[in-house]
Amino acid sequence: MMLLVHKIASWILKRRMQQIEHFIRYPEYTQETHFRSLVHKARDTEWGHTHGFNESFSIAQFQERVPVSSYEQLFPHIERILNGEPDVLWPGKIEWFAMSSGTTNDRSKYIPISADCLQECHFRAGQDMLCIYLHNNPESKLFSGKSLSIGGSHRINRLNEHSRCGDISAVMVENLPVFYELMRTPSKEVALMSEWEPKIEAMAEEIMREDVTAIAGVPTWTLVLINRIFEKLGIKERNLLEVWPNLELFLTGGVSFQPYRKQFEAIIPSDTMNYMEVYNASEGFFAVQNNPYSNDLLLMLDYGIFYEFIPVDELDRDHPRAYLLGEVDTDTNYAMVITTNTGLWRYVIGDTVRFTSLNPFKIRISGRTKHFINAFGEELMIDNAERAIVAACEATGAVIEDYTAGPIYFEGTEKGGHEWLIEFHTRPDDPGRFNEVLDRTLRQVNADYGAKRRGDMALGPPRVHAVPTGAFHRWMKKRGKLGGQNKVPRLANHRRFVEEILEMTKAKG
Repeated sequence: MMLLVHKIASWILKRRMQQIEHFIRYPEYTQETHFRSLVHKARDTEWGHTHGFNESFSIAQFQERVPVSSYEQLFPHIERILNGEPDVLWPGKIEWFAMSSGTTNDRSKYIPISADCLQECHFRAGQDMLCIYLHNNPESKLFSGKSLSIGGSHRINRLNEHSRCGDISAVMVENLPVFYELMRTPSKEVALMSEWEPKIEAMAEEIMREDVTAIAGVPTWTLVLINRIFEKLGIKERNLLEVWPNLELFLTGGVSFQPYRKQFEAIIPSDTMNYMEVYNASEGFFAVQNNPYSNDLLLMLDYGIFYEFIPVDELDRDHPRAYLLGEVDTDTNYAMVITTNTGLWRYVIGDTVRFTSLNPFKIRISGRTKHFINAFGEELMIDNAERAIVAACEATGAVIEDYTAGPIYFEGTEKGGHEWLIEFHTRPDDPGRFNEVLDRTLRQVNADYGAKRRGDMALGPPRVHAVPTGAFHRWMKKRGKLGGQNKVPRLANHRRFVEEILEMTKAKG
């Protein structure tokens, strides 16, 4: 069986790597080809008729006639699809919907997932992660065991007689080919459990005696599961290789891995352990780390997604200009705009990215369009925060579990500033130095922040609170946000999150 799997994987690897190399060499041609395919497929939909899609429809016409849209603006069309109406945004009926509430909005979003999207985007991305990993690690024994996938906690539900929904991991599990089922763990029944805490118990019980060679999950929730396995097995040395001696790969996305790397390296003490970051969402799969020695992510250009990029500081204009791949630069934070093979037309996904390379096109996620602090003109993005947190941890031996930050507004003669709530796994050996390095690094990576901090005239130094162990877990549970698809909001341009957590920890104390 394993020999057959290796042969199949080798054939897929060789063929697919040639295709990846092709879009790396011809990025703009690849994107134009996918644009034309999207327009061609949707020409007979209501959306296509409304906007004049035809065989000669150009990208310039597309940008002129089709508006940039948020979820709220597309929802009237999505609602009709939810109720079983065909040919609205994408040809045919769409039965599956990925439920996503993001990190700031409590209202669920229902993202249509067409068969084209599943096959050409999400499932192809799964193959590509494997292909790229095996290309970089030809001696891998990944297929000798199983892959652990830590998905979300929204199982499949019927919205009505026409539609079914769940988080994207549940939708994928329900539609996985049998071949993939043989290679993954936990069982489908456990993977689709809806309550997160019982699910962690069931997962730990089921997988702790499996031969796991790869893990895919968000760092925070993966650590929750691993710690529960240590507890159940009575492993006090916290060495995951005692549980899974053949573990060789951790695939992660959703949040930056860098603040968590040391914690994983401590519990997986192996020079041969590999870490690979990806960029995916309910709306699509976008980028993969193809170089193990760089944190940049290769933008995947042949997943049935057409990309545009709007500079963040132009996003609130009535008619912001959207840039194509050939027009972007490496010095700008862009809001990513996607047109997909599930009928999301010029959709502002909510993430911001920064290009680190234009040949090939590589990106880093710099933040969210709603996740920043700009109460004083400092324009602090998540990328800035992550780099500062990592630097402060390295300088003081600290290891974090989670964090969030918000503004401190002017009050009387008090200066404004930023308030950071950090849950430490290992506290800094010198809290004062942690704060100092955090502040200094933010000044270095963000000129606007540095200018506002100069002389303490506009911004005072960051105010850091170490919150009790489990504080973020309790807060997320209170908000109904437990599960592998949910992330703690890192930055907010308001104080609601900070005050809720402080009040909760004060009440507990």
